[in-house]
Amino acid sequence: MSDTKTVLVTGANKGIGYEIAAGLGAKGYRVAVGARDNTRGEAAVATLRAAGIDAFAVPLDVTSDRSVTEAADLIGRHVERLDALVNNAGVPGEMGPGWLQDPTTLDLGNVRTIVETNVYGVIRVTNAMLPSLRRAPSPRIVNVSSSVGSVTLQADPAIEIGPVMAAYAPTKSYLNAVTVQYARQFTGTNILINAACPGLVATDFTGLHGRPPRDGAAIAIHLATLPDGGPTGSFFNDAGAIPW
Repeated sequence: MSDTKTVLVTGANKGIGYEIAAGLGAKGYRVAVGARDNTRGEAAVATLRAAGIDAFAVPLDVTSDRSVTEAADLIGRHVERLDALVNNAGVPGEMGPGWLQDPTTLDLGNVRTIVETNVYGVIRVTNAMLPSLRRAPSPRIVNVSSSVGSVTLQADPAIEIGPVMAAYAPTKSYLNAVTVQYARQFTGTNILINAACPGLVATDFTGLHGRPPRDGAAIAIHLATLPDGGPTGSFFNDAGAIPW
């Protein structure tokens, strides 16, 4: 079995996902660059390779059963195992002025679209990649979440946590809960799974407000490279554990 570790990062063609891929690649991981748009995925791979990183493109639409199955097959042809999976792909959905998503006027179609990517997509990809992950000696799964998914923080009037995002924020709460259920199921195995909050990062989603994507990627990179015996079923940002 090769000593080279392989990681799949979804939504890795830009922003936080790209920086997670670059950071893990710099640590010696072979990087499977998951991207819905194959042209952008190939462009990201070219940039990573120019930096000396072993990378290959994986066309991957997390909302499509067929696409995810084909991605799992492609990865299986490229590598003998998957050492880490970073479920980074996500969408904010339609926002009103000031990122507002008013619960009293929510469009249910918008809600379904966000859940399909941010929650169902994570479950779909994780389950499809489990056979490859289970072939690794110390598999790691990281679900990129957000502090807006913390019900504790959202419910505390003393904490300023941004605008009401009644469609997007609950998908991250749902994702956090799913992460805990996976951790329970993985009890007694060598699989560690955690949720990561990158913080406010300057991406298309935030209108380029926030810190550099490389800084936001750090917590996911840390969780993807945890040693055996590390935490599982937990929620972290750079400062440590976040309340559910």
